[in-house]
Amino acid sequence: MCKKSRRNDLSVAQNDTYARATGANKKKFHTKDLTKVHPLTKTQGEVFASYNSNFNLFLHGSAGTGKTFLSMYLALREVLEEGSPYDKLIIIRSSVATRDVGFLKGDLEEKIAVFEAPYSDICDRLFTYSKTYENMKKIGYIEFMSSSYLRGLTFDNAIILVDECENMNAHELDSIITRVGKDAKIIFSGDIKQTDLLKSSRDKTGIEDFMRVVAHMPEFALVEFTTDDIVRSGLVKSYLITKEKLNL
Repeated sequence: MCKKSRRNDLSVAQNDTYARATGANKKKFHTKDLTKVHPLTKTQGEVFASYNSNFNLFLHGSAGTGKTFLSMYLALREVLEEGSPYDKLIIIRSSVATRDVGFLKGDLEEKIAVFEAPYSDICDRLFTYSKTYENMKKIGYIEFMSSSYLRGLTFDNAIILVDECENMNAHELDSIITRVGKDAKIIFSGDIKQTDLLKSSRDKTGIEDFMRVVAHMPEFALVEFTTDDIVRSGLVKSYLITKEKLNL
């Protein structure tokens, strides 16, 4: 083997050792990368004010009002702040839809990924980069979990977003809130009218009783959205207002 070849082999080995020790090069995100979001309704303004006052949040009410969007914006803004005690955003989604993931092809991660699409879409709207959600997951700024796989975990130094909590039973909601550790903040988002749970089953939604509990906790601010707060589109607003008028 010639000296040049040996030097090349040594260089490759050194680079490989360095890569294994430091990991792959990953893009770092900063608050300046985040599109600034301002409240569009009075209720959205209440969300900003409550969050900035360091309350944990329980956001409930009509679809299309920006509950998940605002939650992700506020959480990521704080995670990306220099000196923030929060290292990451943990998204926990109802396992109602994922209980049937066994019927889907692929491993567990591939099956659950189907239900991450809304959060990927929101990240695309909050940042100008492509594949922001996937990149933030790789770096560790975002984690996605199903409410079925939380036993034994403690969430420290994190902001937790519990989305679609109307599809969680009382046991799941208890399990989630008791996972909250040190330097952590939690946001619940849901709409009782959108529950997929059968009220006659053992999986009866736990959102109503859970709301009664957190309403009496000084650490929480509850914010209710109505059809007046719908910002998704005029069609969605018209549809939900009409449905409400017809008591459907």
